[in-house]
Amino acid sequence: MSQFSRSWWGQKFIEALEQFTDSGRLSRGRSYAKGGKVKHFAIKDGVVTAEVRGSINPYYGVYKEPLYETSIAFQSISAAKWAAVVALIASKASLISRLLLNEIPDNIEDSFTQLGIHLLPHSHKDFKSDCSCPDYSNPCKHIAGVHYLVAAELDRDPFLLFELRGLSREDLHKELAKSPLGQALAAELQLQNRPPTAVASYYTRPTTQPAGTITNLRDVWHGAKRLPQTIEPLPDALVSGIPIKKQGDYPAFWTRDNSFIAAMETLYEQVRQKGQL
Repeated sequence: MSQFSRSWWGQKFIEALEQFTDSGRLSRGRSYAKGGKVKHFAIKDGVVTAEVRGSINPYYGVYKEPLYETSIAFQSISAAKWAAVVALIASKASLISRLLLNEIPDNIEDSFTQLGIHLLPHSHKDFKSDCSCPDYSNPCKHIAGVHYLVAAELDRDPFLLFELRGLSREDLHKELAKSPLGQALAAELQLQNRPPTAVASYYTRPTTQPAGTITNLRDVWHGAKRLPQTIEPLPDALVSGIPIKKQGDYPAFWTRDNSFIAAMETLYEQVRQKGQL
């Protein structure tokens, strides 16, 4: 699969094309898209139009760089089928919530498949492409290059795939908002998107507190309760001997009958006493 597109939807679009299109022609189209061969590119009313620069080839008598007109018209989904798809999506909270947040779920294609429809290209019947170049094959390398530019547009706006199939983002949101679940989600989104209420100040203003009456300055510096005159020293911290205790009372290397930990405690105590001398 090509890595021309960066987003999940752009890659899925190219991956869908590779299922029924010659991979060699698609790879040549990718080089056209990356090499800046597409001079003009536009999408309007579900139709993709482009002007693609051809190659100079004296062997075929082409001495001047040609400019080919290319178009790709996607097959629109009928209004009745769109209504069925929207009704199915509106019944699933995981789908409708993300769509109303301008996000397209990765499994949205499953809802179309349940109804025998495809959002992504499934065959050559899903679009009609044409190019003015002399290549008799379809798609030619010029059309394939335009396909990759469409995938790049899907990186920026995956809802473009809905528009290419005949339903704009605005119409999709309107239809989803008509459902009971859509109405509840739309109302919640409106509450979250409310503008902030203007107030006199967004900071806590300082307030004055009356000072207490001071009769004796000595009480200010010494306080009502005096500190202790003497401080008891802290007890000496004994060595925990964690490496010793981890061995247990009778480790494998200890052959004596007495406890290994007890013997080491005695040894540590003797070393400590000698260190104080």
